[in-house]
Amino acid sequence: MRIDPTIWPKLHGASTHFPMALTMAAALFDGLGFVWPKSSPRKAQFHAAGYYTIILGALGTFPAVLSGLFMTRGQLLGHDALRFHHLFVWPAFAGLVGLGVWRALANDKASSPRGFAVYLVVLFLTAALMAGAGYWGGELILNS
Repeated sequence: MRIDPTIWPKLHGASTHFPMALTMAAALFDGLGFVWPKSSPRKAQFHAAGYYTIILGALGTFPAVLSGLFMTRGQLLGHDALRFHHLFVWPAFAGLVGLGVWRALANDKASSPRGFAVYLVVLFLTAALMAGAGYWGGELILNS
């Protein structure tokens, strides 16, 4: 039985939106949780939403990356728009997986305000990298 060659672009397209959206949502929720007044119960709710979205986003990167690797036959950089896509996607992937692990291990209670501020800076940088990867991925589709 032969696998349909169009399966990888379809799987990649379907799986990439999940971690991208969850990374942006985690940045929003955790950013709001960081600045929200301590006396409000919403602060804990924002942090809980950020916790789950970053972990789910990190888990969601694996199908996206694997389908992309199958689609490009293991080519890690490529040329033109693919190169730009990969220059954004690899640091975004590493950042998102690292943030997911960090958040799972720290679980909010062990995190100092300064440590969480560093986490937020890395999260916003990762969200920007993810947006860049998405932009260049879209350019690949439009120019093919």
